[in-house]
Amino acid sequence: MNKPIKHGSWGTTTDYRDLLTKIAEIGPALEANAIADEESGELTSATFELLKPLRMSHIFAAESLGGAQLRPTHGLELLETITWYSGAAGWVSMVHCCIGAMSAAFLPDSAVERLFAPGTDNRFSGQGAPLGMLKKVDGGYRLNGKWSYGSGFSHATYSHSAAFVDDGTGKPAKDDKGNVIIMCAHAPISQHKQLGNWDVLGLGGTGSIDYAAEDVFIADDLVFPILTAPPLRQKEFFSLGVVGLAAIGHTGWALGTGRRMLDEIAKFARTKSGRAGLIGESEKFWHDYGRAEARYRAARAFVFEVWRDIEATVEAGNSVSTRQISLVHLAKSEIHEVGVDICNFAYRAGGGASLRAGVIQRTFREMMVAANHFTIAPSIVTSAGRDIGGVWSDRTWQFYDLIEKK
Repeated sequence: MNKPIKHGSWGTTTDYRDLLTKIAEIGPALEANAIADEESGELTSATFELLKPLRMSHIFAAESLGGAQLRPTHGLELLETITWYSGAAGWVSMVHCCIGAMSAAFLPDSAVERLFAPGTDNRFSGQGAPLGMLKKVDGGYRLNGKWSYGSGFSHATYSHSAAFVDDGTGKPAKDDKGNVIIMCAHAPISQHKQLGNWDVLGLGGTGSIDYAAEDVFIADDLVFPILTAPPLRQKEFFSLGVVGLAAIGHTGWALGTGRRMLDEIAKFARTKSGRAGLIGESEKFWHDYGRAEARYRAARAFVFEVWRDIEATVEAGNSVSTRQISLVHLAKSEIHEVGVDICNFAYRAGGGASLRAGVIQRTFREMMVAANHFTIAPSIVTSAGRDIGGVWSDRTWQFYDLIEKK
């Protein structure tokens, strides 16, 4: 017998369609600011002021914490739409969204009560690779380290930095099973040194800088074990874990980028028609464009099939399964791979116009950068394939590794 539907999984006070309407209103300005954002190496204040009212750090947090408690499919649509207008604005929005959700999910009540207190509007940014060390002191830890790729860091209020725990000898501490302990530490952005180092091919407007901590105090309740943290609230939804929540962001961004490139090359082709030799009169172009549309729509449908299944699981009061996380990884990878192929097609089809500054060139560069992100590494797809194929069906996901159950 099926379990009854569990009501209250999603919020009721925020209609995501109102947020979509707001994005449509600010979208043209986001697009107009894209050049200035890239030139400045981070979102300009004008761009970020447009985004702030959306409160993307809070879209998945519980309504009791002042969040919107949205469905993941609604979050995907919001990120897709922001990204359509501006890849950099979409990227920063997805980082703040995902790390905000992690903070709301895994930090203890005492920390969440401060960070999500009425009247606050905290935003979270940082790096989940353990490139620092936490040393235990009275009341908490001292954090030292240097991290890269702090997207949206200057526009955040709190950091999110993975670090080992010092065992007292300067080496990483281990738990009673012999596993290295990795904590995610949170501190006010003002306590970090911002080091720059963001001169890149694409997504220059995201401000994904290097940053450092030098003896920064971290209270005991501002850490959680990033590999194994149990969800402390909204337990069915947040059983996605850190990696599942991050997947929403990266997937939503790729959805918006692929769609924008298809729209842009079609618009370009429509302006280049009317006489032989122009792209708009090319049978091959429209054939290749049709195939690209089909692949994108198929990948997008796969994404929403996977996430609607997860929503049904949450509503039934169940945790997300290993198989569902494998499908999340496959859908995330596929929408990126399709996006890369679309961008290559559009770049080549656009000829000399693609070389010039503009939406096609910028979108191409941004997708090539996103495609190199470690969250869509081939090893992750390989592990997911082994799970789906029944070879590793007795394993479980821990961060980005499919490990044997212990």
